[in-house]
Amino acid sequence: MKRFESVTPFLVMDILKEAKEKQDVVHMEIGEPDLEPPPGVIHALEEAVKDRLFYYTPSLGIWELRERIAKHYYDRFGVEVSPSRVVITSGTSSAFLVVYAILLDFGNRIVLSDPTYPCYKNFAYILGAEPVVVNTDASTGYQIKPQHLLELKDYQALHISTPANPTGAVYDDENLKALAQFCEERNIYFVCDEIYQGLTYDREERTALEFSHKAIVINGFSKSFCMPGFRLGWVILPNEEWVRKAELVLQNLYISAPTLSQYSALQAFDYQYLSKVKETYRKRRDMLLEELKGIGRIDKKPEGAFYVWVDVSQYGVDSYELSMALLRDAKVAVTPGVDFGKNKTERYIRLSFARDGNLLEGVRRIRNYLMR
Repeated sequence: MKRFESVTPFLVMDILKEAKEKQDVVHMEIGEPDLEPPPGVIHALEEAVKDRLFYYTPSLGIWELRERIAKHYYDRFGVEVSPSRVVITSGTSSAFLVVYAILLDFGNRIVLSDPTYPCYKNFAYILGAEPVVVNTDASTGYQIKPQHLLELKDYQALHISTPANPTGAVYDDENLKALAQFCEERNIYFVCDEIYQGLTYDREERTALEFSHKAIVINGFSKSFCMPGFRLGWVILPNEEWVRKAELVLQNLYISAPTLSQYSALQAFDYQYLSKVKETYRKRRDMLLEELKGIGRIDKKPEGAFYVWVDVSQYGVDSYELSMALLRDAKVAVTPGVDFGKNKTERYIRLSFARDGNLLEGVRRIRNYLMR
């Protein structure tokens, strides 16, 4: 059981719990969309209930959804993906666990950036693997580069995310291609989390599958599709052998993803509606960046996702202490940077614009508190 000793708490969930117990709190902590799913999703859900689709599905997911996701990659990126390579999961959290389980043996090492989504390293710890961190910052665009990897030894996998949480960084096309080629040449597993795909604001959207047929891509319906409670994700695997391994893990751990969610998601690829979602979040981002001027330093403009990574070190207080003070004294819930690693993260807080909930009022309260 020693491998669980390294698992760290996700502090934002504790903050969220306390925030929900208070009145009149502006929520800027959680990455949960407040927009509705595409209209067809709700209709499909109602029809699935009427048709009493309450049974288990195959562990890999219903074939129709696997086909629809494969079509999505061709329609959006011109990439041909066989539906047989698409694996449906119970959210992306289970997708990460499945992928780590089939790729990594006990004691294997996987490279992650710092800062990054905290659950990645915890998934590794739970499975007995070892996360190896690469410190990234504004000077690297918060991206891992091939030169970083050349300085490391004895690792079996690289895991990146684009757009990224917490920074909103989007990997450059050239760097994404270079990383894919680097991993192919050295037989390193290349895992790319693309859950915030669809929320890229300042450049053309790309997928790692455009640069490598061996890339393992993870995505889902929680963010840009506005379906967090449906608990539905997917994985694109390179070959049938790995799909079979994933199937065995899914059979034993999850049986299958939620049936009603799978049938509902068939109608999620409403690109006209999804473009409106993206535009809504772009406007929120631009507004937040303007309103935050003079409050903290933003060393890298977020190009995707729905977060702003703000350096508040000028106030001389640890980000967790500041987050708790903002919650208790200013009634604004934010996420402490220390949730996302140890690379100077005590200097940062993450502000989410996933939910409107009066963002302007939230910034006003933060400003008033910090300027006192």
